[in-house]
Amino acid sequence: MPLPLPATLAGLPGYAAAAYGEREALADGEVRWTFARLAEEIAASARAALAHGVRPGDRVAIWAPNSRHWITAALGAVGVGAVLVPVNTRYKPAEAADIIRRSGARVLFTERGFLGTDYARDLHASGEDLGALASTVILRGGGEISEGDGSGGPGGSGGPGGSGGPAATDWGAYLRAGAAVPDAERAARAAAVRPGDLSDILYTSGTTGRSKGVMTTHGQTVRLYASWSGLVTLRPGDRYLLVNPFFHTFGYKAGVLACLLRGVTMLPEAVYDTDRILHRMAAERVTCLMGPPTVFHGLIRHPERAAHDLSALRLAGTGAASVPTSLVEEIRTELGAPDVFTAYGLTESGGVVSVCPTDADARTLAHTVGLPLPDTEVRIAGPLGEVLPAGEPGEVQVRGYHVTPGYLDDPGSTADAVLPGGWLRTGDIGVLDARGYLAITDRLKDMYVVGGFNAYPAEVENVLLTHPAITDAAVVGAPDERLGEIGVAYVVTTGPVTTAELTAWTRERLANFKVPRRFTRLDELPRNAGGKLLKTELRRAARGESA
Repeated sequence: MPLPLPATLAGLPGYAAAAYGEREALADGEVRWTFARLAEEIAASARAALAHGVRPGDRVAIWAPNSRHWITAALGAVGVGAVLVPVNTRYKPAEAADIIRRSGARVLFTERGFLGTDYARDLHASGEDLGALASTVILRGGGEISEGDGSGGPGGSGGPGGSGGPAATDWGAYLRAGAAVPDAERAARAAAVRPGDLSDILYTSGTTGRSKGVMTTHGQTVRLYASWSGLVTLRPGDRYLLVNPFFHTFGYKAGVLACLLRGVTMLPEAVYDTDRILHRMAAERVTCLMGPPTVFHGLIRHPERAAHDLSALRLAGTGAASVPTSLVEEIRTELGAPDVFTAYGLTESGGVVSVCPTDADARTLAHTVGLPLPDTEVRIAGPLGEVLPAGEPGEVQVRGYHVTPGYLDDPGSTADAVLPGGWLRTGDIGVLDARGYLAITDRLKDMYVVGGFNAYPAEVENVLLTHPAITDAAVVGAPDERLGEIGVAYVVTTGPVTTAELTAWTRERLANFKVPRRFTRLDELPRNAGGKLLKTELRRAARGESA
């Protein structure tokens, strides 16, 4: 008889251990853990969080790449009632500090040395206001840190002025402190977590350029990903290559949490590298791969693909950008994955709204994002809020148990996004067909998606306008075969300025995916008689449809 689902994420590791026991839960480097062992490691992390002074409701930020350390640190803290605040690993210190400060995070889990970046050092050296942040835990730094083996690792505990910033502690020392906490105390704290308690705050930018903290509860998350993982056919024994970053719902919830719910082996990847992915897919007999279209384009077109045995692959999931029919067909024929699905969601809906069934035909998969989830309503609204019939385009609005309670400390934005009656305004334009399948046709917002990452023009424009030679700027998205979309910037300048100079200027201040790939200098930006910027004209130009 199946075990009842846990009511909260605090109960999820124990549920997975009871349901899947000695099945392999995780393979990360030389480490291989069963679900029973993973639950023990998360419990040790939870006891460490108690020893560290983490209280129910405390915000705990994590700024680190995919790894077992991320999983155990995050779920350990969440398991004693903390609220997780994931931070994009591509962010610059100022961007990360903004989220840490506004979320009220008291503890930060981070790393040193990932891709040559020392997150802890750079953050504290930036001079940015870190708000309530009281301590930093270094998950890995300068070398591998062993869990529970008594070695502090090379990071060391740093006091004020140390390279880890004030009150920096390495992962080994963090765990050792938790060894003195009785497990009964941890279990009591886990039992005290309620389904209506916040589990996480994920930050998503709006077209104003100011990021907003989307709140989600334990109960919403468990119910949503139990439903989603069943719809996409995840099952015990699957081996899931986790290339989507854990700071995003796609990596954390549709990845880590879904694997724990369904008994799926997690294979975390810190960096997407096609050569490495091909090798690991063959060596680990990967059955599940999910990511934006660029991931599958890279695999299909890799010159060495035929030299790797990908025959175990059965399930592929994509979305986040337009999906050509030919790509769906190639995933099935070239990669050999019979089950393919597309999906649609946004952070404010917990990450999912609809799923297109894995056995749908290629055209349906490419041109729709499927049917709404069970217990989820989708309607298409006109400009005056009227509900439109099938076949009529309008704003996609969503209602269901998984819609966010709101934005952290931002009642105005919450009221704008969640209408009376619980309908979430997505800002996307879509059409429902006679079958009830949803197609996303455009965006009311200016956001575009670069390789699976959301980019917001206003944020990029604000950075461009700080350049001394730029007097006006506009950024739009344009289609790109590899990345889905790229940013294209139009600027008005006081004199000559090179593309290389503008690229360097934005790259120093923004994550790489936000940096425009093309720059065009104009005498003036197109505006109407009222002075409103005509971005539609710029989008047409960026697509090569006009001068």
